[in-house]
Amino acid sequence: MCIAYIAIAAHPDWPVFIAANRDEYHDRPARAARPWPDHPQVIAGIDEQANGTWLGVTTSGRFALITNFRDPSHKLANPPSRGALTRHFLTTTEPAHDYAVAVSRRAHTFNGFNLILGDTHGVFYVGNRQEPCLPVRLEAGRHVVSNHLLNTPWPKAQRLRQALDTYPQAALFENLDPVFELLKDATPAPDHTLPSTGVSLEMERLLSSPFIISPGYGTRCSTIVAIHASGRAIFSETSYDPSGTAIRRHDWPFNVSP
Repeated sequence: MCIAYIAIAAHPDWPVFIAANRDEYHDRPARAARPWPDHPQVIAGIDEQANGTWLGVTTSGRFALITNFRDPSHKLANPPSRGALTRHFLTTTEPAHDYAVAVSRRAHTFNGFNLILGDTHGVFYVGNRQEPCLPVRLEAGRHVVSNHLLNTPWPKAQRLRQALDTYPQAALFENLDPVFELLKDATPAPDHTLPSTGVSLEMERLLSSPFIISPGYGTRCSTIVAIHASGRAIFSETSYDPSGTAIRRHDWPFNVSP
């Protein structure tokens, strides 16, 4: 996953609202989101290459998402899978804060990542390119994470934030289509605003839009997670082919249970 908008108690009726795009090589095998047969309380996709996940939620209201930190000059040899961090959190009951602390202690063994974990007691961020690498509690508000530190004002992050900050969350249960349309913003950033992350200028341009379209690498799916104060919730995912055309959508409504 390469960009996620996370609103925590930013609306009185919606304690959690997440809208995210997962960018990946198109030939990397993955399963679309669904309840996991071996853990039916978990709704998430699965990266079939490493058996982890990029974003998921449980029927008890736990959620986790992870993005890579783009830094091609610092790559570890044979590191553990970053997607395993989200998978393990979703399949256990360890409090988000305690889990975040445990991750921070071994974060140096992974390639660069940004991890966000939430449960009924709070939402926490851990980034292993942040100094010091300690969990940060996310207070009520709106946040965006892409492939740098949380709330880094990259052009793509700013575009998505501006679009979703003004979206009327009260309408979420009526129709999710407008949110998916906002996530499908393929507008590239002007060259003078591009970050310098160690990839070519051509690649910086390609990666500069919230939604990425190219034959080899691009946005594979968009996901919305919305939890209402009443306990009603929805996990919705749209998958895309290399041309950016939607090929399927799955909606998983559920009620948050203790």
